[in-house]
Amino acid sequence: MARTGRFWDRHNQRMQDPESARRFATELARIRAIDEVVNTLAEQIETLGLTKADVARAIGAESSTVRRLLSASTRNPTVGTVGEMAAAVGLKLVLVPMSEEERRETTEPMLAGARAHHEVAVA
Repeated sequence: MARTGRFWDRHNQRMQDPESARRFATELARIRAIDEVVNTLAEQIETLGLTKADVARAIGAESSTVRRLLSASTRNPTVGTVGEMAAAVGLKLVLVPMSEEERRETTEPMLAGARAHHEVAVA
C-alpha cells in the first residue's frame, strides 16, 4: 500500500519528533494487542458454537460484559477478564517476542520517545 499524500506527509513529519513517534507507537501497539485478543476470543467462541451468554456464565459475568468486549468500538478489557474468557474457551494468554520489524516499528519509537522525554525533564 502506497503511503502518499498530504496526510502521510504530515504524519511522517510528526514522526520525526520522538515524543509524537512514541505516542503513535504506543497507541498502535495497544490497538493491535486488543484487536488480536478480542478477535481470537471471538473466533474461538464461534468455533466452539458458544454464545456470549455461555461465556459470561462460565466466568460469572453479565452477558453485557462479554458482548461489550467482543463488539464495542472502544474496548479496553482488563487482563483478568481476558484471561478468564480465554480459559473458559480453552485458550491461555501468552506473551511472545516481537519480530525485528515489529520492534523497529513499535518498541524503538516508544523507548526513544521515553528517553527524549526523560532528557527534557532532567534538563
